[in-house]
Amino acid sequence: MTISYGDFEKVDIRIGRIISVEDFKEARKPAYKLHIDFGKEIGIKQSSAQITALYTKEQLINRLVLAVVNFAPKRIADFESEVLTLGVDDNEMRVVLIAPDKDVEPGAKLY
Repeated sequence: MTISYGDFEKVDIRIGRIISVEDFKEARKPAYKLHIDFGKEIGIKQSSAQITALYTKEQLINRLVLAVVNFAPKRIADFESEVLTLGVDDNEMRVVLIAPDKDVEPGAKLY
């Protein structure tokens, strides 16, 4: 399926810094509850992420990630995931997070 550049512009992808991580025991698949700081304009949002296979909670603190910030919130068990943290499959059904290769301010927009 082909989309237009205008369609892509509707997706708001921002850099966030993970500030806290909790086990998400109620999720059907192993996951963490992430609290991510997207800077002054967007603030702190929460996300459910199935990234337990490759990342410990300690490895995630202060890590920069990319996330879609303008999806409607999604309820997962008793948790409301407000943003979609982005990652790719490593061909072994594990999620590898997408992140910038330089330090940038939380809230920076992907263009």
